[in-house]
Amino acid sequence: MSQHRRRRPPARKPRRGRVLAAGALAVTAGLGVALGVGAFDGDGSPAGPARGAPEASAASAASSSPASASPTRAYPLSKAPRTIPAVRAHTAARGPGWRPARGDRVVVTDPSLADEGRLTASELGLTYAGERTDARAGDVRLALAGAGSGGPESYTLTVRGGAVTVSGPSDAGVFYGTRTLKQEVRGGGTAPEGVVDDAPAKPRRGFLLDIARKPFTADWIEDRVRELGDLKYNELGLHFSDDQSFRVQSDTHPEIVSADHLTKAQVKRIVDLAASRHITVVPEIDSPGHLGAVIAAHPDLQLRDARGVATKGAVDISKPASARIVDDLLNEFAGVFPGGYWHLGGDEYQALTVRDPEASYPRLAAAARTAYGSGGTVADLTTGWLNDRAATVRAHERAPRAWNDGFFRDASVRPGEDIEVAYWTGKEFGARQPDAYLSAGRKVINYNDEFLYYVLGEPQTFVYPTGRRIYEQWTPRVLRGTEAVPARYDAQILGGSFAVWCDLAHSQTQDQVAAGIRMPLRATAQKLWDSRKPALSWPDFETLANHVS
Repeated sequence: MSQHRRRRPPARKPRRGRVLAAGALAVTAGLGVALGVGAFDGDGSPAGPARGAPEASAASAASSSPASASPTRAYPLSKAPRTIPAVRAHTAARGPGWRPARGDRVVVTDPSLADEGRLTASELGLTYAGERTDARAGDVRLALAGAGSGGPESYTLTVRGGAVTVSGPSDAGVFYGTRTLKQEVRGGGTAPEGVVDDAPAKPRRGFLLDIARKPFTADWIEDRVRELGDLKYNELGLHFSDDQSFRVQSDTHPEIVSADHLTKAQVKRIVDLAASRHITVVPEIDSPGHLGAVIAAHPDLQLRDARGVATKGAVDISKPASARIVDDLLNEFAGVFPGGYWHLGGDEYQALTVRDPEASYPRLAAAARTAYGSGGTVADLTTGWLNDRAATVRAHERAPRAWNDGFFRDASVRPGEDIEVAYWTGKEFGARQPDAYLSAGRKVINYNDEFLYYVLGEPQTFVYPTGRRIYEQWTPRVLRGTEAVPARYDAQILGGSFAVWCDLAHSQTQDQVAAGIRMPLRATAQKLWDSRKPALSWPDFETLANHVS
């Protein structure tokens, strides 16, 4: 999971994603076109009265509506919008573009888009008018339409004749289109004429936060959720249990909870806010290592070696009580975190970092032989533990993942094939190259500690990552160190996650953390949305970030 931890951390919609059937798509798309044309005279001028000045809002850089198109006025071809992440395709057109003005509406074609409509109207200073089939000059229309080839998170943003249509096969795609519109207006006041066709290169675009070592306020986390949503991230990982603390209220085991923690009500607000931004909150209760906060309340569960010396953070997995308490927590928090994924940890179990685990931990060795026969090993027993915890979360319809050093080279017991690999390092004892996982057909998420680990206090060899280095040198295929894996594995790499780890918790305040990760988050967002070499230079990208996000 992280070398800095003293050795040195079915894609289900967060809420109602919806895809239309092909017949409905054709009707909706046709309706949108008909409405867009019917609202204007043949020369592209608004058919209704002149539009007034815009309200003060996040888009107040636009001080007046654009001049109406007319037969006597020629417009140059529009330029592609400049956003973070950059749009992947833009078809230029001639026209005035669109900017928000007083009286403009946001309308939707489907009630499932109400949240996106209300948010967009609020951000741009417009009126949310709900479901409407009529069309007016200046409308922003949100529509479920077009499956296309871009996948469920794709969208099309059309600016034509003084109006905007954002359409996509799901509410997530439509939401991402509204993020593009928001940045267009924030950066230049006007959304340029033409058509944006956009979709992410990778389906998992995450940010992981270690709240176990350092408490972050609920308000600070909610601010990050809003930031992540505008950058089109779709995962927030919360690592809330470790040796130092257990940071979320527990009703099944209140004795393990630290004094400074989030209540379940606070977590619900975070989860609900994240869902409104199409972000899934992915919880992590790391085991069988990194359970010091649990052990503090249950010292009888601590692993001890052949000499009786306690092993830091590790529970004795030969004891049924160890499994019971972890499963209690997994079952309880499945009701708190309703997203489709669960991070099981699995890294840095200290019994497997010694030269001869069977000799050093004879109790574990005996349990392994009982479970798996005379050739059973501690690695087998630990893999069995991972599989059992995966079964627990799978029963709640969660897709399990674990750190790459929780998959053991010499174990005869194989980890469940559906357990995703969170690849963070090759520096740990026994860690293997990414090819070892990819060639076995496993799905991998990139947490490369060389580029994506922001470790407070910069312990050991860690340094704070820079946005520039990520932007210029990293891609999702760079899983370990600085070298990319072969292109044939690209489809198995589901995406990546930037991570904040709080080893030296007091090294920075939470405001300093927010400032320190600002540009790395934007660079990571760009490379997960489009892993090709960016069109902008780093200085231009940095300047753009200061204008649009």
